Amino acid sequence: MTKAATTKAGTADAPAANAAAPRRRLTAEARKSSILAAARRAFTETGDMNGTTIKLIAERSGISEAVIYRHFESKDQLFFEAVVEPLKKAVDDLVAATELVDKDEPLTPERQLSTMAGLYKQLVSTLSEVLPLLGLVLFGDPQVARRFYRENFAVAMDRLAEAWREVEARYGFPFESPDIAARAVMGMAMLLALESHHSKKFDRERAISLISEGTVKGFFPTIEPARRRR
Repeated sequence: MTKAATTKAGTADAPAANAAAPRRRLTAEARKSSILAAARRAFTETGDMNGTTIKLIAERSGISEAVIYRHFESKDQLFFEAVVEPLKKAVDDLVAATELVDKDEPLTPERQLSTMAGLYKQLVSTLSEVLPLLGLVLFGDPQVARRFYRENFAVAMDRLAEAWREVEARYGFPFESPDIAARAVMGMAMLLALESHHSKKFDRERAISLISEGTVKGFFPTIEPARRRR
């Protein structure tokens, strides 16, 4: 057989070989995650829960509507989980990191500061990802907003608070209001996410560094009346 014939035959055989290769099926968990990712894109693009159809999400996922309904009972459930999943995963990671923060060695002031910076980075990154959807769910239907806040957002902050309280207890420091501290941190992370989303000039790294230091050391110095300039 000539070289040209061999090359031609090889070229002809290649598509057949590719076509014969079995297509890898996604696991149920992987399929669900891909649907949620597509739903987040679709809800974000339309900016409207009611205007985003299951058909549109199916098109974004490259699957049929029937496949979506195998994993989610309704569009409401899909919307809810599309917002909740990243937030829950971020909190799971943060709680796990907090539980191990001083496992190998005691927590120093330097490591406490770097840990706080890591926490803010994780929260800001996650909140930035779901910011448009978070706005829809928190400021849309009041009943949906109340349910989401009580069952997910508040629970996430309470889990962080409990993890921090346990760390403080190991060092003999009573943490009187970890719930308020967790809400303050979440609120500041939310504002940093908003700044990142809406301001191109915003220096996220600088902001996280400063806000981490303020959270650990305090934002304002103790005022000494005698030092007042008259």
